[in-house]
Amino acid sequence: MRHEPVPLTRHVRVYAYRAHTVLEFRGEIDIAAAAEIVPVLDLVTGRPGERILIDLRLVEFFDCSGLRLLHRARMRVLERGGRLHLVCTHPLTLRVFRVTGLTRLLPPHPTPDAALAEAEAASGSL
Repeated sequence: MRHEPVPLTRHVRVYAYRAHTVLEFRGEIDIAAAAEIVPVLDLVTGRPGERILIDLRLVEFFDCSGLRLLHRARMRVLERGGRLHLVCTHPLTLRVFRVTGLTRLLPPHPTPDAALAEAEAASGSL
């Protein structure tokens, strides 16, 4: 299957890793960054059965706009029969996830390999 090229932005980088599409968010994820990220997010999450990993390790600031991006990604991926994993290590961002309950819906992992190992174990691929 051929995918459309993903536009370059300064707040998100897209690349393939272990049969997953990684969206690596960078810098400050606020309302301005979200406006830049949404078209990329929609392009990638619009593919049926897509396996996506969102990596927030290079994020310095994350507000409610970032939460909306994660919710949007999760809903779009689930609607299309895909899977979504989250990588995050920033203590303040993790606190926001715990307070809002996001950790129950989209558990954060410390590394891409940790996220994918858990997914493989859950699917019986190990």
